[in-house]
Amino acid sequence: MKIGIVGGALQGMEAVFLSSKAGYESFVIDRKGSAPALSLSDGHEVMDVVKDLDKAKKLLLDCDAVIPACEEMDALTALDRMLKDSGIPFLFDLGSYKVSSSKEHSNKIMSELDIPMPEPWPKCGFPAIVKPSSQSGSIGVSAVDNDEEMAAALGIVSDLGDIPIIQEFVSGKSVSIEVIGNGDTAVPYRTTEVVLDSNYDCKMVYCEPDIIPKEDNDMFADIGKRIGEGIGLKGLMDVEAIFTTKGLRVLEIDARIPSQTPAAVWAATDINLLEEFVSSATGKSTGKKGRNECSAYEHYIVENNSLTACGEKVFGKIEEPRFETRFFGSDEAITDYFPGKNVWRATVITSGRTAAEVLEKRKIFIRNVMVECGLDQYIDRSPKMV
Repeated sequence: MKIGIVGGALQGMEAVFLSSKAGYESFVIDRKGSAPALSLSDGHEVMDVVKDLDKAKKLLLDCDAVIPACEEMDALTALDRMLKDSGIPFLFDLGSYKVSSSKEHSNKIMSELDIPMPEPWPKCGFPAIVKPSSQSGSIGVSAVDNDEEMAAALGIVSDLGDIPIIQEFVSGKSVSIEVIGNGDTAVPYRTTEVVLDSNYDCKMVYCEPDIIPKEDNDMFADIGKRIGEGIGLKGLMDVEAIFTTKGLRVLEIDARIPSQTPAAVWAATDINLLEEFVSSATGKSTGKKGRNECSAYEHYIVENNSLTACGEKVFGKIEEPRFETRFFGSDEAITDYFPGKNVWRATVITSGRTAAEVLEKRKIFIRNVMVECGLDQYIDRSPKMV
């Protein structure tokens, strides 16, 4: 099985990682020769699929399935048109992506489906979250406590050429669940916890059976299923929520391959969401039930003689990464480290039968890096409001 992956940044690295674990051959296309997924893949081509459609089509028709790992609408539209009648499974739902890429539109649909969400502004008061409707991840997101901070946050959204979505700041555990739909039915997978750095960017994904109580976890799975079926999902989607003292509050949906969470799910359960997606798209089933174990997936940067837990944007600047196993005591890693290098990055995965076993492996990794690299300090910062 050869998987064509269009996009070589964070999502591309995730797709290549999952491809390798499924035993697939990966072929990555990106317009930038510095895209980090290129060095991880089995083969690659540096090109712009929009500007050279004929060449892109020739390369992608040599694959058994194609998945976009990018968010540029012109590229996604070109790929959808190119592969529509090709017989090659296109692992993407453009219609659902258009819904999810507008928080304004997706919030309206979720409200109609009676999905629990944060209170809107101004009913919610302060503190509040201001975010652009059409950006992904933490781009343009601000937590505000007063009118002055609100004005600054609205300015950030305006500079992005976007419209603001303002909601209640909900406090609690940040959780995510992946859903795969076939256009009629949708299947939710394992809930994960998303841990943020000081810039509200994801620095770690934690996966274990009891992230939230079973009753709430069942409710979250049902929410994912209802949203997937409500939008007619024919692809992969993740649902992000906060587990508050009053229950779950859904923040947003993203109908494309996510970065980070699928690898954490694989490490804890042996369920490979790319493999599940390929099977669903071809009308088959992997039949895998998975393990109920635990994992942690986290980003680090070494610089200024320090080991710092960092968000995915900082990690995304990695150069020519490679896969490693048993990296400083972790189970799996994506890294550009070599001995003597003063600035390097790594995503590390630790897994175990219990949360305590994962925690011990994480401690071993940190201690090994600190000692073997002769570092002075370990830094792990959190947001001002959590």
